[in-house]
Order: sequence, then C-alpha cells, then structure tokens
Amino acid sequence: MGNRDKRLKRGIRRSYVISTVSIALVLFMLGSVSYVMVSAMSASRSLREHVVLSVELADSLFENEKQAVYDRIRERDEVLAIEYMPREDKISDEEFRKVFSSQIDELLQQNPLRDSYEVTLSADDASSETIEALAERIGAVEGVEYVAVPPVEVIESMQSTVRHISLSLVIFLAVLLVISLLLLNNTIRLAIYAKRHIINTMKLVGATKWYIMRPLLHTALRQGICAGIGAGMAMCLAVYGLERFTPEGIRMLPREEVAAIIGIMTVAGILISVLFSAVAINKFVNMKSNKIHLY
Repeated sequence: MGNRDKRLKRGIRRSYVISTVSIALVLFMLGSVSYVMVSAMSASRSLREHVVLSVELADSLFENEKQAVYDRIRERDEVLAIEYMPREDKISDEEFRKVFSSQIDELLQQNPLRDSYEVTLSADDASSETIEALAERIGAVEGVEYVAVPPVEVIESMQSTVRHISLSLVIFLAVLLVISLLLLNNTIRLAIYAKRHIINTMKLVGATKWYIMRPLLHTALRQGICAGIGAGMAMCLAVYGLERFTPEGIRMLPREEVAAIIGIMTVAGILISVLFSAVAINKFVNMKSNKIHLY
C-alpha cells in the first residue's frame, strides 16, 4: 500500500511538472509570435511616418513670407512634423556631395538649391491618394516653387507588403492560439486525471463539490503563476540575446511594450490553468464513482 501511495504521489508530481512546463512553453511561443507581430506593425508604422515631402520655396521670399507658408502647411491634419532646410545646409551635406565628383557650387559659381520645408506625414495619411492631394494643395500655396513627392509606386508597394505581412502574422497567431489551447486543455485534463482517485475518495467521505475543487484550483493558480513567470523569464532572455548579440544591437520594441507582452503572458497562463482545471475537475467531481476507473 505504501509503494502504491508513493507511485501515486510521483505520478501526480510528474503530471504537475509536465503541465506547468507545457503551459510555459506555449505561453513563450505565443509571446514570441506576438513580439514579432507587434514589432512588424511598429516597423510598418515607422516606415509610413518616414514619408517626406520636400516643399521648395521661391528664392525671393522674406522671412515673414516663409513663416506664412509654414503656417499654411502646418494647419493640415495630414502633417506630422515640419523641418526647415536652408540651402546652405543642403549643399554642405556629405551624402549629397557624394553624388558629384566635384564641388557643385564651385562648378556653377552659386548654390543652385532652394530653401525648403521637409514635411513628414502622419502614418495614417501616408497613402498615395493622400500624398498626391496634399502635394497639389501645398503646391498651390503662394511662395512654394515645387513639391518633391516620393514615388507613388514605392509607397503603394510598401503598404501592400506591410498589409500582407501583418495579415499573415495575425492568421498565424490565431491558428497557433487555437492549437495551443487544444493541447493545453488535453495536458491539464491528464494532470487532473492523475488525481481522480483523490477526488473520488473525497466524494466518498462526503466532501462537498467546492471543498474538493478549492485546493485543486489553488494548485492550478500556483501552476499558472509559475508557468507565466517561467515564460516571462524565457522571453526576457530571448529579447536580451536579440539586443545583445545581434551585430547592430537590434531593439525591435521599447521596454514598456515588452513588459506589457510579458504581463499579458502571465495573466493568460493563470486564466488558462485555472479555467481548464476547473472544467476538468468539475467533470470528475460529477462523475459516478463506479465509472471513474473506466475513464
């Protein structure tokens, strides 16, 4: 009898460890996919926010007239930021000078460039239609000589690629979530199955349903917390390794968003463990004693 009790306890501990590790691994996978998906969406938004219109100003404008042009542009809802670029800064830019084999200002005896406003659009308005319409309106402002627009084909291709990547990641995360929940449900049910004799014994001595479920749910709660903490630690190590050992020290997401993902993982681990355990425990509590050995 003593050996049987020891085997039963070992089996219960083993099922507890296996289910906890399974929950932690699933949470880590879901967190990793979520990290990549949020990073892709953040990167796509960042790309859209780098769509810049170069508004070149007429040479004859005075400072007050330049300010008037600035005010007209800044009042547009599509505009995220404006930066003034004087011609002197443009021609002294090293990247610009690399294009030419000689000093362009010395060749032409004067600076051929114009003062300009570099207009950055908001991510929500960086569509080809919005850009063309905005460029047309800005070009009609008095004092604006020319508006340089990024290639529409490049913008449309970028937006199409971003949409496809985001949609693919969302579908993949949804499929992974469904599969993971099914596997976890089966794992937790097996862990509760290892305790079916204890549940049946408590029923036979007259224990109420809540009296039986309460300690098991407390165990499930601890299990979910342990799994969430374990998955969070693994996530922290993965992010640290990505930032530390990647050649350029890639940092895909800020610390706050990583902490939010880890927090969601921990809460999800607790909910999964408690809810699935409650369903499985309820099944065995309601099962007739003469059938519990046949399950």
